[in-house]
Order: sequence, then structure tokens, then C-alpha cells
Amino acid sequence: MSTVNAEVNGRSGQVPLKNVAIFMALVRKLIEREPHLPGFGVCHGPSGYGKTYASIFAQNKTRAVRVEVGESWTRKTFLKALLFELGIQARGTISDMADQAKATLGDDPRRPLIVDEADKLVDKGMVELLREIGDVAGCPVILIGEERLPAKLVQHERIHNRVLDWMPAQPCDLDDTAALAAALCPRVTITPDLLDEIRKQSDGRARRIVVNLARVTELARNRGLTTIDRAAWGGTAFFTSKAPTPRTADVMRRSA
Repeated sequence: MSTVNAEVNGRSGQVPLKNVAIFMALVRKLIEREPHLPGFGVCHGPSGYGKTYASIFAQNKTRAVRVEVGESWTRKTFLKALLFELGIQARGTISDMADQAKATLGDDPRRPLIVDEADKLVDKGMVELLREIGDVAGCPVILIGEERLPAKLVQHERIHNRVLDWMPAQPCDLDDTAALAAALCPRVTITPDLLDEIRKQSDGRARRIVVNLARVTELARNRGLTTIDRAAWGGTAFFTSKAPTPRTADVMRRSA
């Protein structure tokens, strides 16, 4: 689960970011496609753009089956996780479990299958298993991954040729940033100049924006303010996820 999803659900429900709308359009396109059209879609983009949050939103709206691939997963682990999400008790060999998944997904071919962290399936040589399941079941399959996922899929022609549409996730714009602020900082008015600076300093990444908005709330609470602008923010550090630079021995001695 992405940071955005956890924070938003914990406080103010679902925030309608633009990537949510774009992802929903992709899912609907796959669901409503003509029978002769391929059934795969790909959502790709840098970490922190809210792809996972968008997929959870779509899952709730469409009854999609959603699996997030783990780093250590094998074919067996993937199939067991998929069957668990389908409410099916896994049994038998890998081939048996794959047949269970095909049959269950095929019973409701309009129900999408969303696979997050799909890069890992490609890297581990497991993406052909997913292609086989999607082909037999006939259900929409949406792969979510990092920016290089499309380039990785080019090396797997049989699945690359089955992609109906590609969705490049977009960085948050000022409207997205304002929507997050309204949901996460309901008691603080953040002026447009500070919101835009938060967007820039966060590189448009929803996760980083959420952290910076938490700093706004803390600043307002500590100073007893209800409105925060760029001047009030002052020299407060923005969260950028950049690693600190190595300290020299002299600096470490002075700080000791």
C-alpha cells in the first residue's frame, strides 16, 4: 500500500488525484473492449506517483483481483497469492494452481486482474505465466511497474503484442497537491505559493507531498497558525528523499 493510500484512508477517505482518473479510464477501456482486442494494459511510472493508490481505488470500484508481487516470490508463491485473492484454496502442482486461476477468472471475464510490482515477474522470467492465465481466462490484466517496465516487456514479444494501451503515470500538479492538502490538512489553509513550492520540492511525487504536508501541519500546530504561506514556512526543510551528504571527520568532531 502506498503512503498516500494509508494516510488518506486514515483521515479523509479517497482523494481524486488525476492518476486515479487515468487509471480508471484504462481499466474501463479493457473491460469494455471488443472480444477480438487484446486484454492487457500497462501503468508505468517512477516510485511515489500514486500508482498503487490508483489501483486500490480501481479495485474497490470494479471488484478487481489485485496482487502485489513480492521480491522473493516464485511461480508457486505468485499462484498461491492469486488464488487467495480469488478466495480459492490452492492445491496440487504449479500447473494445477494455474488451471484453478484460469478457470476462476474465466468464470467472470469482465473482472480485472491487477498485478502491482509487475517488474518482478518480468525480472524473474515469470511474466509468460501471467500471459497464459490472461489468455485463457480472457479477463482484463493490468500490469503496474516502474518507468522501465514497457522497455522490459519489449523483450517478451508475446505479452508485448497483447498490450491494448499504455498508461504513463503523471506527476502531481498543483490541483493534485491542493486536493491532498484539503484532505490531509483540513484545519490549515495553505496558500498557493507554498503549495506550488511543495509540489516542486517533492518532484510531483505524491508520497513526498504527503510528508511535506505533515510538516505543514506540525508547523501550524507549533506556532498556533491557521494559515501557512511561503514566508511562514521560512527555512523549514522540505522533504525531498535525498540522502544526506557524507560528513567529513572535521564536521563530525565539531558536532560531537
